Amino acid sequence: MSNIPENLKYTSDHEWARIEGNKAVVGITDHAQNTLGDVVYVELPKVGRKVAKGEAFGTVESVKAVSELFSPLSGTITKINEELTGEPELLNTDTYSDGWIIEIELSDTKELAELLDAAAYAKLLQNG
Repeated sequence: MSNIPENLKYTSDHEWARIEGNKAVVGITDHAQNTLGDVVYVELPKVGRKVAKGEAFGTVESVKAVSELFSPLSGTITKINEELTGEPELLNTDTYSDGWIIEIELSDTKELAELLDAAAYAKLLQNG
């Protein structure tokens, strides 16, 4: 069973968002990193880029596959986790903390209601 922290919100594309005021810190879920296997490269977007909910903003490359990263919310990217450039394996070892990918300043907080809570995400995983 995947680790699914209660304090985060989730997407059906297996991204998580930790809401901090009008910002969201975004990463991939434990389920996603388990499915990918050993991460070898993360393509990060540029700070200042505007993203729409559901839009691809980068990729994660593992020994098994290349997967797109999708923004769970709309807004402007205010930070990227540059540590991932040299240590992409942080997505495997600490996906909910040091393995965060981007921070977004939200442009539409109403979108938060469309994200899944931990229980709904767990159900999604069970139903495959």
